[in-house]
Amino acid sequence: MPLRYTIDKQRGLVHTTGWDRLTFTQTKSLQDQLLNDPDFNPNFHQLIDLTALTGLGMSTEETRVLASRQVFAPSSRRAFIATNPAVFGMARLYEAWHHGAREHAQVGVFSDRDAALQWLGLDAIPNATQPPGTNQS
Repeated sequence: MPLRYTIDKQRGLVHTTGWDRLTFTQTKSLQDQLLNDPDFNPNFHQLIDLTALTGLGMSTEETRVLASRQVFAPSSRRAFIATNPAVFGMARLYEAWHHGAREHAQVGVFSDRDAALQWLGLDAIPNATQPPGTNQS
């Protein structure tokens, strides 16, 4: 599955990375995994790095379904990083659906990792969830 996460309990962060082509089923499966992970806390923030995605295989309706699922608490911040224009646009659509789905949603979409980290109130963190075959820095 071209999507994985790590949980940093010390920072209160779920660090998610996607690569290649990502589908609705894969994304929903990751949400389900998080909900069943004993280390997951819905109050954690989330950094979602989509810079290695080559495309998305989901409709706008499927994006709405994903956004409407209650995985994280309304007080948690979720920062998407995307540089591909289509992926960035879908992340913005997710943000809009998410804001409409629940009160006080805190979702941000960024093209810059440092800006996303700053918005989350974090210093630089290692790329612990890079896609397979990439160098970690």
